[in-house]
Amino acid sequence: MVKSHDIVLASASPRRAELLRQVGWNPLVKPIHIDETPQSEEQADAYCLRMAVEKSAAANHAIETELPTVTADTIVALDGAILGKPLDENEAKLTLHKLAGKTHQVYSAVCVSFGQRSMSKLSVSQVTMAAIDSVSIESYVASGEPMDKAGSYGIQGQAAIWIERIEGSYSSIMGLPLYETTSILKALNVKLPLLNSKASQ
Repeated sequence: MVKSHDIVLASASPRRAELLRQVGWNPLVKPIHIDETPQSEEQADAYCLRMAVEKSAAANHAIETELPTVTADTIVALDGAILGKPLDENEAKLTLHKLAGKTHQVYSAVCVSFGQRSMSKLSVSQVTMAAIDSVSIESYVASGEPMDKAGSYGIQGQAAIWIERIEGSYSSIMGLPLYETTSILKALNVKLPLLNSKASQ
């Protein structure tokens, strides 16, 4: 028997859908698109949280549902500079050269709306990447993996071999902070799908 949808994910990210399924949800994927241009002198953390909240407002306007709706945004930043998804292979290579051998920040914000209520949270992780030679960067970019990812890499993919250390949330770095998402859902009195949900509430 096919499980009915129990949450809406207003994002096209397959990684976010995978993370929700990992903890028992069966998301109905309804991508939402907004203007994602950073404001003048906007800090990475503020920008990331604003994106998640504005996506939530857009989803509430565009999607008719009684299910809880999740929106999220993930930002990679180095020395305060936001490193978004690469526009092309050349930009992906330049970004990876910048990140190689340094520690950068990954900001991941989530916003959940349910009924007439909405809540958001921000998760911040530190990621240290090893030095990477040019040949490896060329090969990685040629694989196509970096092209739809903030910071031009995916920690759950081939780039994992370069990650020396993380301080923070692995799921957040993937694109959806599961701890923060679950804490919001509980605060909004949404029943969790996990087998031990009764014990955890």
